[in-house]
Amino acid sequence: MKEQKSRPADRRRLLYRSPGVSHFIGGLLVALSIWICGLSVSIGAETANPGSISLSGSDHWAFQPLRASKVPPVHNKAWPQNEVDSYLLAGMEEADLSPVADADPYTWLRRVHFDLTGLPPSVEAIESFVNQNTPEAREAVVDRLLASRAFGERWARHWLDLVGYADQIGTSNNVFAQHAWRYRDYVIDALNEDKPFDHFVREQIAGDLLEAESVEEQAAALTATGFLVLGDVEIVEADKAKLRVDIVDQQLNKVGKTFLAMTLECARCHAHKFDPISLRDYYAMAGFFHNTSSIYKTNRGVWSDVNLVELPETEEQKTQRELQTRTHERQLNDWRKERQEAQVRRAQLEDLLKGGTPSEAEQQKWTQERDERARRIGRLNQLIEHAEFFYPDVPKAHGVHDVDTPTDMRITIRGNPRALGDLVERGFLQVCQSGDTPDIPASQSGRRELADWVVSNPLTARVIVNRVWQKLFGEGLVRSVDYFGLPGDQPSHPELLDFLALQLREQDWSVKKLIRGLVLTRTYRLSSQGSERQEAIDPENRMLWRMHRTRLDAEALRDAMIYVSGMLKPSGGGPALPLEFVENVGGLNPADVNPPSFRFSKWRPEQQHERTIYLPVIRHTGQPGPAALRNVFDFPQPSQFTGQRTVTTVPTQALFLMNSLVVKQHAKALAERMLGEPGTMRGRLSYLYLVLLNRPITSEETKEAEWFLGKGESSDWEELCRAMLAANEFLMRL
Repeated sequence: MKEQKSRPADRRRLLYRSPGVSHFIGGLLVALSIWICGLSVSIGAETANPGSISLSGSDHWAFQPLRASKVPPVHNKAWPQNEVDSYLLAGMEEADLSPVADADPYTWLRRVHFDLTGLPPSVEAIESFVNQNTPEAREAVVDRLLASRAFGERWARHWLDLVGYADQIGTSNNVFAQHAWRYRDYVIDALNEDKPFDHFVREQIAGDLLEAESVEEQAAALTATGFLVLGDVEIVEADKAKLRVDIVDQQLNKVGKTFLAMTLECARCHAHKFDPISLRDYYAMAGFFHNTSSIYKTNRGVWSDVNLVELPETEEQKTQRELQTRTHERQLNDWRKERQEAQVRRAQLEDLLKGGTPSEAEQQKWTQERDERARRIGRLNQLIEHAEFFYPDVPKAHGVHDVDTPTDMRITIRGNPRALGDLVERGFLQVCQSGDTPDIPASQSGRRELADWVVSNPLTARVIVNRVWQKLFGEGLVRSVDYFGLPGDQPSHPELLDFLALQLREQDWSVKKLIRGLVLTRTYRLSSQGSERQEAIDPENRMLWRMHRTRLDAEALRDAMIYVSGMLKPSGGGPALPLEFVENVGGLNPADVNPPSFRFSKWRPEQQHERTIYLPVIRHTGQPGPAALRNVFDFPQPSQFTGQRTVTTVPTQALFLMNSLVVKQHAKALAERMLGEPGTMRGRLSYLYLVLLNRPITSEETKEAEWFLGKGESSDWEELCRAMLAANEFLMRL
């Protein structure tokens, strides 16, 4: 049967619905109109009178209330699995497209494992599933993955990208964020517990102001406020007034981009050039963080540091800490006693060497002992200083609290904290207001009311739904996932976006339910194979008539290599930086002018085989040690807020996979695992393909591999495993 030619009208409709030429031109026109509108009021006039600007653009789709819609009818009624499929199929049929065939069960299983856990399926999981391959079997797989700890470990990394997480404060002098890991573990736990997303938002903006029903809940809420301070804070800034307003700007930027997908920081010095956000809007919102204490001046020169908050303890935690304290104190006292004895003995030896006329043998013996004592005293000084600095104490987290006397914020003209304009009452974006807004108590910062406003805003539900969609389907329904403003991309399926946002609210903001529903759609099961006719109509696959192919990100690639080699070690979290080793820490003396710093002289042995999310993230240079693969495979700059990573294909990636000592070690461990399997060479090859590519080996691949292996020496197996670890099929999620 001959393929039908696409109809011109359908092509025009598709062009209109996709963010192509028409949206680019439209975005330019909108941007130009707002810019011209902005020119009508000079910057100087606006700083003197920060009144409302024209809300031209307030009819933009992203600022509208969520709209319920009827599920569209479709011609192929047998295809949709649920409402999501119907919305998508209706768009395909309108554009003269049709979904491709379903992916085979091996591909679907590998896809859902990597998307939900960042790890490939085990051979046992593969064999169990493909023997059933029923809707019930797929549901069982998804429920198992959502209930695994690996789910939170995978999806927490997406969130940490978005909030600019690192284990380093600022970028100067390698200053460590000693307690940053608590925020990372909070995110992992929150996702695994399926904490309602609205509460997840509230805790990160205003966890210190929320009421808690238990010690654990209060500790989690305080830890969550690390969201506001674990950024690229320039703590060496000598101008503290500038530092304060810069941090306010960063916090407002983070809230705007993370939850609202808006660039609020663009209105710091003048009205936003593209979006209907005035200078008054910026300082009304900034006032919440102007009244939030985030940093403090240290006693070390010009340096500042981010706040620490003490966390409440359960009785069990308190008992455990007291036990650790007694053990720590005994060790510290033993070192102090040993140091004192060594100092006394060294003094005695000095006297012996200075007095009388010792024989040559005695002088040599006493000199050697004196030098050994001196070296030991030096080492004990390091150990004691380190132990005193890291003394077991009440658990702490990096977080925030309200200032003692809240006030509204003044405009800083052109961002200068010493050129102040009008006082701006705390409030919310005018363009996003619908109905009554929360009253802001004069005695508090208003962050709690801000959090309530954020979760009630239609932008927030749309943004998180779109972020989840992008992680599962490769592209967002709105492709500019971090920007929903006027020049941003239009949603390809606006009714579906609102349907999912409303559903998220109705399902108590359960992210797990949202993900479960999406991965059990018929659309998610589609093959990634293309169609020449349909590529011509929709080359960007905006109608989702096939699945997008995506490359594994750095974390999934490294974790998968360790997993298939059989070396992956489970972790319960905890500090990422190995600061327990004296060799890794400097500047602990309170008299030092510079703050304590870290270096990587020694790693914990288990860190070579832990999941990548538990490794340190630093800001000032490439990622170190076991995490070096991040430097090659598009790990985002931790000082930025990244909702969607850039994906590059460059020669250094192939060279790394071919020549990296770490990849060779994984290949060797994988080869040893294969040689340890009973049976024939052919049986081991079949097992290798299931382990590595998660599908059966073909007859042609069997012949080629047998020819390559020859007699099957261990070195030949290593070479085969190394080649397959670098193969495109292993690197891709199809």
